[in-house]
This record gives sequence, structure tokens and C-alpha cells, in this order.
Amino acid sequence: MKNVIVAGVGMTQFCKPGQQEPYRVMAANAIRLALTDAGVNVSHIEQGYAAYIYGDSTCGQHAFYDVAQTGIPIINVNNNCSSGSTALYAARQAILSGEVECAVAFGFEEMQPGALGSHWSDRENPFDRANAVYDKFGIPKAPIALRAFGAAGKHYMEKYNVTSELYAKVAVKSRSHAIHNPYSLFSKPLTVESVLNDKIIFDNYMTRTMACPPTCGAAAVILCSDAFAKKHNIRHGVKIIGQAMATDTQESWQDPILSVGAGMTKRAANKAFNLAGVSPQDVDVIELHDCFTTNEVINYEALGLCEEGEAIKLISDGDNTYGGKFVIGPSGGLMSKGHPIGATGIAQCVELSWHLRGQAGKRQVEGARLALQHNVGLGGAVVVTLYQK
Repeated sequence: MKNVIVAGVGMTQFCKPGQQEPYRVMAANAIRLALTDAGVNVSHIEQGYAAYIYGDSTCGQHAFYDVAQTGIPIINVNNNCSSGSTALYAARQAILSGEVECAVAFGFEEMQPGALGSHWSDRENPFDRANAVYDKFGIPKAPIALRAFGAAGKHYMEKYNVTSELYAKVAVKSRSHAIHNPYSLFSKPLTVESVLNDKIIFDNYMTRTMACPPTCGAAAVILCSDAFAKKHNIRHGVKIIGQAMATDTQESWQDPILSVGAGMTKRAANKAFNLAGVSPQDVDVIELHDCFTTNEVINYEALGLCEEGEAIKLISDGDNTYGGKFVIGPSGGLMSKGHPIGATGIAQCVELSWHLRGQAGKRQVEGARLALQHNVGLGGAVVVTLYQK
């Protein structure tokens, strides 16, 4: 299979709603940074894939036009929280097909304060199947993301007889990483006690600092073929050596853990690892979809980083941070870096590229050669991508 290269990356610093520039400005800035990083001109870009969920159609064109109006195809991507990596997936496929040699995938979001909600109350909701699961299990009503990941976390606690302290430890780990990330939204250290004593937001166990914040920001990456990289003397490129996308099956509606994408993740991860010819134990650094710390714990197992029920040991042994088996979420993750939905999957690629290139500053994972990206959207879709130095 031909290689697809991450030739250039760029992103804006994430911020709270109300502090952002317009989405077109953030996105255009990220694209310009990625072009400069790749050392190519915008005229080399043959297609663009724009990820966002809060905005009218053709926002991608409106943002790209601030960089250039070259007449290229711009495809707008909305796949909930996996929108960014779905844009990456589509751009990579276009290059693998031979249709184009160079494409840009970019994502952006202007979010509002508070829990995520739907703007379409006059029609069927794609989360109706998931809500039926939570009704069946007697899960309290709440905004869908909070209800979904809160239910999954409670189910995991009951299944393995653990307390919410497990999730608090993950929040502390994530924040300890974010402190060294100049692009992160939060930089104040946390303790297990401060997380557990924070405001309860769901079912008497989940607190505010176990959940990611609404965030605004943008990120962009330039993808190209191996031949294009050689022709344009791109020497710091990172290879995508495996990538897979999965959606729900009937299995997803069996219990709360499966309803938030654990089954999708397992299938996508297995395919990506098989395509790359590597195993989870070969991975050095990981950006994982930790929209809630409950989801991070669940996906340690779904990604094959440990066996079922062994995430508890992985956390207690410190194998999710520097000095352990894996460094998970060196950016601070969605929990502390922030989660501007359309930008998230692209920003994960940016962070991992920096580590593989040795450009991650104080948070650099030394000797990183293989990186894993995991991005999930309810409704649903999961994209798992493997990058190699």
C-alpha cells in the first residue's frame, strides 16, 4: 500500500466560549500554519476536508476562502465528536485512490457554554437508540453526552467493584500533562481530592473535573503522497501506517459501555493494527478520546492496551503516563487541553506528529516512534489511526 504522509501541522490555542476569534479566522490561521510547516504553497492543495458540527453548511468553504479561493473541492464533514478524524480518513483515502497528491484536513468549532444539546428538536434524534438503552438500565435523564458516558462509567464501577476515585486519578494524570502544553485550555494542577470534591454533575459520582469543557479552536494538517513528499523535499513527514473507521452494530445497544463506542473502538483498533502489522504493546504515545475520564478508562481495554478489567491495574501502576508502558494524552487530552469538537481529531494528529518529530517541548515522549490516535463520536463513529516516525 502507498504511504500517506502528514507533511505539515498547525493549530490555534484552545479557549473558552466567548474568548474565541470567528471560526473562519481560527481555521484559516491553522491552515496557514500547516502550510508553512509543510513548506508548500496553497496552490499545491487539491482537495480540502472541513470538520465541524455547530454551523451552517459550507462553513468549510467560508474558512478556506480566507486562505485562498482556488476553486478546489471542499467537503464538509459532520460526524459528531469524530468529525476531525473522519476528515483525516477521507483525505487519506483520496490520496490512496490516486485522485489527488496533496490535501488539507482542517477542523474548527465555536461552542457555547454548558452541556452539549441538539438544535433539531422537530425531528427524530440519532441518539434515540442509545437513550433506549439508558431507559432500560434505569439511568437518570440528562443531556445525552453526560447521560451516555455517566452511564458507562457507573456500569464499569459496578462490573469491577471500583469507586469513582479511579476516574479522579485519570483526571489528575491528564492535567499533569496539560501543564506543559502551551496550547492547553487548563494549566492548574489537580489532586484526587479536588476532583472528588468538585461539583457533582451526574448520578452522585461524576464531578465537573471528570468531564471535558466546551471549547473553541481550530487545527489543520497537510496530507500528501510519498511521491509528493519526495518531490517537494518534505523531510519531517510522519507516515500513517494504519487507519480504520467503524460504526455501530446491534452489539452497541446491549449495555452502557458498548453504547459509547467500546465495540466500535475494538473493531477499528484491531483493523488498524492488522493493517500496520504492529500490536498495541508496540505503541509509545497515545491521544485518546477522553471526553470524560470514564471513557478513557473504558478505552484502555477496547484499544487492547490491557485486558478487560485490567485498566484499574494499568492506572495504579502508572502505565498511562511518563515512565510507564504508554504516555496517554500528553497534550492533556480533551479533559484539559479542551474539546472544540470539529478540531479535536485534527489536533490529536498535530500533537502526535510533534512527538514523532521530537518537537513536543517539555512534554516530549522521548524516543517516540509509534503513535496511536483514537477519536469517537456518538451516533456513531470511531476512527483509529497509527502514525510512525
